[in-house]
Parts: sequence; C-alpha cells; structure tokens
Amino acid sequence: MIRTAIVGTGGIARIGHVPALRAQAHRAEIVAAVDVDAARAEAFAAEHGIPAVYTDLHTMLQEQSPDLVHLCTPPFLHAEQAVACLESEAWVWCEKPVALSLAELDRIRAAEGLAAAGAVFQHRYGSGARYLRDRIAAGTLGRPLVAQCVTAWYRDDAYYDVPWRGTWENEGGGPTLGHGIHQMDLMLAVLGERAEVRAMAGRLERDVRTEDVSAALVRFENGAIATVVNSVLSPREESYLRFDLTDATVELRHLYGYSNADWTFTTRSSGVKWEPPHDLPSSHTAQLADFLDGYDAGIRPDLGRPTMELVTALYKAAITGLPVLRGEIDAADPFYGSLNGGCPEAFR
Repeated sequence: MIRTAIVGTGGIARIGHVPALRAQAHRAEIVAAVDVDAARAEAFAAEHGIPAVYTDLHTMLQEQSPDLVHLCTPPFLHAEQAVACLESEAWVWCEKPVALSLAELDRIRAAEGLAAAGAVFQHRYGSGARYLRDRIAAGTLGRPLVAQCVTAWYRDDAYYDVPWRGTWENEGGGPTLGHGIHQMDLMLAVLGERAEVRAMAGRLERDVRTEDVSAALVRFENGAIATVVNSVLSPREESYLRFDLTDATVELRHLYGYSNADWTFTTRSSGVKWEPPHDLPSSHTAQLADFLDGYDAGIRPDLGRPTMELVTALYKAAITGLPVLRGEIDAADPFYGSLNGGCPEAFR
C-alpha cells in the first residue's frame, strides 16, 4: 500500500486529490494531512477520515515517512517543499505551476534520487486527448498545420486579495503561468516541441504586478503554427483548443475539464473517423492512475519542463519584444532564474 500525505488542504485538495486517491484506494491510502492552518487541517482530516494532522511538513516527513506527497500549496512554496520531500525519499505529485522558474524546476529534478517528482497536468490524460495523439501519430488525420490555444477566464479584483496572488515573488507570473499552462501543456502534448515564440503581454485591468493577459505566436518543429491567448479578463469563460490538420479539424471547448462530448470533429473525407473507444474525462483521477503505475514500475514521472520552457519563452518574448528560439534560454539567461527576467515592472 502506498502511504500518501496531502500538503495544503484547500480547494484543489478537496475536489481533485482526495477523489483521485479514493479511486486508487486499492493501492494508496492517505495517512496524513498538512496545513499551516491547524483548524482547516483538522476539519479536512475529519471530513476525509485521515488519521494524522500536522502544521509542519518536516515534522510530518520525519514521523510518517510517506511514500508519496501531494503538494497542493501556493506556488512559491513548491520548490522548497518538493526538495524536502525528495530528500526524505518521498515521491512528489505537485500542483501547477510546479515551480516559479526553470531554475527552480531544475533544482527539483536535481534533488531526485530514490524518489522522483511529477507535475499535475490532468488534461493530457482524458480519453479525447489520448485518442487525438494516437491518431496524429498514426497519420490518419494528416499533418498538423494550424492550432489555436485559448484560456479565456475571468478573475475579479477580489480574487487577488489573497496576498500571494498577482506577484512575481509568490505566484511567479500571471495567467500565462497560473491559468493558461494547462491548455498550453495539452497543446504541446499534441503538437510536440516548439521552435520559436513571439509574444505580447500587458496589465490591462487588474491591480497586480504581473500581466493579466498575454498573446503569442508559436511555431513548432513540425512546421505547425499556433496562436495562444491567456486571459483573466474574459466575462464569458472558455478553454478552447483547435487543431487543423490536412484531413481534419479537431476542436475542444470546455472550462476546467472535459469529456468526449466536449470534442468536435470535422473531416474532408468520409473515411476519416473520430471514435474514441471509451470516455475518460480529464481529471486528477485519470492522471493519478498513470502516476501510480509509474511509481510501481519505478519510472520517473514527467515534471513538465517543455511546458515551463514555453511559458518562459513567452514571457521573454513579450518583455524583450524579440522572438525566442528553442534552446536559447540557458542557465546564463536572466529569464532562467525568474519569469520577468529581473524586470519586476515589466508590465506597467
């Protein structure tokens, strides 16, 4: 039995991680909950039948020696907490964004030894996304040509009253990092490596230090070209992905998760079909099953570095006004250490 701890007992732990772990109750059990708010941790543990409660991560690691830790804490805590878990030989499954920079992400990877860390990117694991990747790999839909990737969400001023939100130091970035990262990750999972990014971003409406909207053009190694929009200023909220291939158009419209019914398929040929064999919604539950399979087999999970590279390239392109090529952001680049490249007033 995989002994699991949940660190951070807020909304995503309740709606995402607990149901996912309950679905894997035949091989995983929740042995501890950790939160700096003792009352919230106690209530969470009582609600979900968790036997041990802590307000300190290190104490929990020492006393419980969990096999796996689910990190559901604010972004600025992820790197330090992930490293602490890995050094105690606990595997880590971390909410997005896993880190505030490529430097932090690489620090987490470097701390891996007997244990490993993975990122929560649940939209890759729905049956529609898996089926699309399989069909592209098999060549039945033709060659990818054009894509659209839109995260049009709405977050009002009150959302940013939480002290860590809207700051480079604590949230790491705006909707490009904290909201649009899921759709961009799914786009990369379908289209592969990007070759070049050009972008613009701005602070148009919210009282934050980061951006509240960004837009980009992305050229992929396979030649496909995509437009990307990330917004928290959109009253009609939607997550939208469109892939135009030589023989078909595949679209996905949803908000925070999808099922097969959210996909639309258009083809030029009656011989090209869209027939996913089953309906597995995108969810923490879908991804955790794969994560635990990897744990059982000793396979290191995906930490999402290509997605973080795209996010970093988008910020660099928007702030510098220059195209950013794949591979150009190395450890000597100012954007490697922070997404604003050391320019805290990048978006005035």
